[in-house]
Amino acid sequence: MDANQLVNQYAVGWGTLSLINAGIAQGKNRSGFNWFLLTLFLGPLATLFLVVSNKKE
Repeated sequence: MDANQLVNQYAVGWGTLSLINAGIAQGKNRSGFNWFLLTLFLGPLATLFLVVSNKKE
């Protein structure tokens, strides 16, 4: 596996995590788009923050 393939797989994984977090955020009545962008920068840390947060009324 060369470096280019590794970078492509990393980007696909990161993008998938962003989409999953957007869905979780919408389920908690939060902005899916904002959490999508936040996950692009923070990655798994954004997931942690989202999972431990309460559902917004």
